[in-house]
Amino acid sequence: MAIAELKRGDVKAVAKGDVKDIGLADAGKRKIEWAAQQMPVLELIRKRFAKEQPLKGLRVSACLHVTSETANLAITLRDGGAQVVLCASNPLSTQDEVAASLNRDFGIPTYAIKGEDNATYYSHLSAALEHKPQLTMDDGADLVTMLLTKRTDLVPNVIAGTEETTTGVIRLRAMAKDGTLKYPIIAVNDAQTKHFFDNRYGTGQSTLDGVIRATNLLLAGLKVVIAGYGWCGRGVAMRAKGLGSDVIVTEIDPTKGIEAVMDGFRVMPMAEAVKEGDVFITVTGNKSVIRAEHFEAMKSGAVVCNSGHFNVEIDLPALDKLSSGKREVRPLVDEYLLKGNRKIYLIGEGRLVNLACAEGHPAAVMDMSFANQALSAEYLVNNHKDLKPQVYVVPEHLDREIARLKLESMGHKLDKVTPEQERYLASWQEGT
Repeated sequence: MAIAELKRGDVKAVAKGDVKDIGLADAGKRKIEWAAQQMPVLELIRKRFAKEQPLKGLRVSACLHVTSETANLAITLRDGGAQVVLCASNPLSTQDEVAASLNRDFGIPTYAIKGEDNATYYSHLSAALEHKPQLTMDDGADLVTMLLTKRTDLVPNVIAGTEETTTGVIRLRAMAKDGTLKYPIIAVNDAQTKHFFDNRYGTGQSTLDGVIRATNLLLAGLKVVIAGYGWCGRGVAMRAKGLGSDVIVTEIDPTKGIEAVMDGFRVMPMAEAVKEGDVFITVTGNKSVIRAEHFEAMKSGAVVCNSGHFNVEIDLPALDKLSSGKREVRPLVDEYLLKGNRKIYLIGEGRLVNLACAEGHPAAVMDMSFANQALSAEYLVNNHKDLKPQVYVVPEHLDREIARLKLESMGHKLDKVTPEQERYLASWQEGT
């Protein structure tokens, strides 16, 4: 697939941004092109956008994981006429070579460096807001939060926004409830073609990919404890079971708990699970899911990681306080020495393990998620005047069209309802 890039002679060829090394751009461009081959739905949208220019002149500030898949979304928005600035939504999720290529090859100012400290992270958010966005794209709601708390002078410019994650949607709904949210935002995360597939199949595969790359553990035969049985938890549990793990689920929701039981997993409180578990994965979107009393009860050698958006699901200050020493034993694997010479291993600093230690979701599943982002942006441009400062779901007709296009791209076809069936479904007279 041909992705439009800027000509080398163009003065905009190296966009203003902040990346680790612009010399990595060649490798980044290859990664972007590789991902593009697995994103046929987004490519169809990009081609239409390039022709119709539905986002012409729109200033977009996007705070997303800077990966090869995200690059293809940014290019799609740019080709649709938008002026895009991108920053990282997590300090450890950036692919430095992709960030370099976006700046050099595609003229998209990108502010992202893998491993950046907190000060740099927030300076990059600030740089993205200096673009004076009319539309925000967020992954965790950090950009929106900074806009609404520290850059209120920019709020009048903003017509709408989108949000990619479960955690971000929770934050935005809390903002809307207390009147803090000042413009409409579409919860892309809640689209069926996002959470059914991205959260379940994407998170399921990429989380275990991150665990295995970081540790080289054989998961078969290990007891894997998964905190949370939402769409992400379901996916991780499914894949861990497929690799031969004995899966234990912890939950606070009785409906999700019984679902996990009926899916073949044991369900118990974390206080009990820590006595058995070999590997712990949090995917709840909540805070301190694994905390001091849990660390104290874990067996030596336990491996702990998080695949929720923020690094608060594991109580890291408590782990630091309990430990008498800490060392890095493998890249992004820290060994904590606790009382009794027990050792606990933390992966990826407690941040998103699938992006900190692997490459995030496969491009084929992000195809649908980012198709939702692109079409939601177009929808908001056309309909923002009719929307209130609330959180909205992706319109059903867009969701279904994305599913149809994805199915078609995979070589599958659907049945069609006959005229007789349409009449039957629309009537009530016919019975037994």
